[in-house]
Amino acid sequence: MPYTAAVTEEIEMLTAKCVKNTTIDTGLYSEYDVKRGLRDINGNGVRAGLTKVSRINASKIVDGKTVPCDGELFYRGYNVKDLTDGFLSDSRYGFSEMTYLLLFGELPNKEELAIFSKAMAQARHLPKNFVRDVIMKAPSKDMMNTLARSVLTLYSYDAKADDISLSNVLRQCLNLIAVFPLFSVYGYHAYNHYINNKSLYIHQPGRDISTAQNILRLLRPDMKYTETEARVLDLALVLHMEHGGGNNSTFTTHVVTSSGTDTYSTIAAALGSLKGPKHGGANIKVVRMFEDLKENVRDLKDEDELKYYLEKLLNKEAFDKKGLIYGIGHAVYSVSDPRARIFKGAVKKLAVEKNRMDDFELYNTVERLAPEVISSHRKMYKGVSANIDFYSGFVYGMLGLPVELYTPMFACARIVGWSAHRLEELINTNKIIRPAYISIEPTREYVELGDR
Repeated sequence: MPYTAAVTEEIEMLTAKCVKNTTIDTGLYSEYDVKRGLRDINGNGVRAGLTKVSRINASKIVDGKTVPCDGELFYRGYNVKDLTDGFLSDSRYGFSEMTYLLLFGELPNKEELAIFSKAMAQARHLPKNFVRDVIMKAPSKDMMNTLARSVLTLYSYDAKADDISLSNVLRQCLNLIAVFPLFSVYGYHAYNHYINNKSLYIHQPGRDISTAQNILRLLRPDMKYTETEARVLDLALVLHMEHGGGNNSTFTTHVVTSSGTDTYSTIAAALGSLKGPKHGGANIKVVRMFEDLKENVRDLKDEDELKYYLEKLLNKEAFDKKGLIYGIGHAVYSVSDPRARIFKGAVKKLAVEKNRMDDFELYNTVERLAPEVISSHRKMYKGVSANIDFYSGFVYGMLGLPVELYTPMFACARIVGWSAHRLEELINTNKIIRPAYISIEPTREYVELGDR
């Protein structure tokens, strides 16, 4: 219900008071040696835990000095490049295999993979009338909120919802991994029908096809897709599954798990983190930025014009005026993001099938020019390169995924990593995570109400 004009004015006044009395002098962070964002000026993260789930390499030691190098990502000690080359060369879908690896710490053999894939397929169902009673009721324009609400509501259908024994948590996590695509796509269809007045499609998931194939099957009215489409989406899901323990949503998973709460509350908290545009929404920003670029650059093959537009982005004169070139740069990687390098070949293959090579070449050119423009305009503490978000939105667009599903696709992948980290936290520690904050507010004497 909207506020009256008087109440709105009062809220604005109180907001200004809140800002005035809460703003902290940024110089104090250096004075007290507080790492803002839990990272130092070189991007090195504060060590908050140990993990066996994944590892990121972005630098190496040369002559006793730390120097940037091509980024590497490891799942359970295996280089992701080797893992993806393995299932791609055998024309296998990788989602179930990589899920098994991240959760259980070992690559499955053929028999183990077949049993696990069958179990995951059997878990692709929702409680009776859940779609009607939960997903179709009060549809949201934001699918991440729909996801979180669905996850929290599923708690009510679980007779052992609060049981945090490892076997029960594993059961819950496997079920969530299986139904996240249903939550996401059904939530979109409800939104598209009730809010956008479009036709409603609710397809049953296939039991003998991959997660990527199911997403496309559930989304499209005719349930059809090409092999290239499904394999590119499968690769995108694998590359988004996990990314070290230090990203915001995975850290959230550890923090909330450490409190002893249930799986549904933990995953809903992680979804709230991923929803943020600084985390899961970056690929949408990239797509919007390129739409703005196309509207404001006359000749898309003129590199000088492209550089001028990128300079305007940095100078807060173009697009959203935030001073950012979205999709370029990463908190950890500097020379290269291994996920972007792996993904790029698949992106090109899909662009050929979709007759979008002009767009692919434009992305390729901006990827090459952006680091040059940034380094010439700003003091650099480390290098910058394209991250996976630079290409993922472009791919989702070619696949016909609506923008509303871009971040949920991230969630459908990252639920695997969250699950692995939740199990790891439960197995290895019984301490609640409670970081230290330094109070800089001086002590004040209380003043009676009539004397204020």
